[in-house]
Amino acid sequence: MQSDLDRNAKLMHGILKLANRLMAPFSTYLARQHDITLNEFRVMMQIGHYGSLASHKLVELTGVNVMSISRAVTTLEKNGRVVGKPDPTNRRRKQLTLTEEGERLFRAMRPATDQVADYLLSGLRQHEIITLEHILETLIDTLEAEDEQGRSLFMERTRPAKPANDA
Repeated sequence: MQSDLDRNAKLMHGILKLANRLMAPFSTYLARQHDITLNEFRVMMQIGHYGSLASHKLVELTGVNVMSISRAVTTLEKNGRVVGKPDPTNRRRKQLTLTEEGERLFRAMRPATDQVADYLLSGLRQHEIITLEHILETLIDTLEAEDEQGRSLFMERTRPAKPANDA
């Protein structure tokens, strides 16, 4: 009989394996061909989808930390793929949009992204896809939950216990 602890560990390893396998087509076909990192790809795909986004929204949409998004945006700007324009509603922020080169690259990479999604979900029935959407939303909501002070409940509740001799 499998314990809940064993089942949870197996599920966690399965989720990690899924995430790693999903990146194989990117690293094999897109990264070298288009000279782009995974985080730059994530940023471009989000901006391409929404048309214009601020960096803080990219952090929220991708789940990637602020520093990694900042580095990706800086490189994309340097390579002429993204441009930042002042946000009229908040002067401290800039709205990021794709340049003509960024649009070209987005259009070139989008079909590969769609193929990965189509292949991944091809073995599921419609009701299973709906269930998966619900499960993913629930898991992401759990990971993004905060306490009254705005601290991540996930980070607080998964903090390793201090060894007895460090107390």
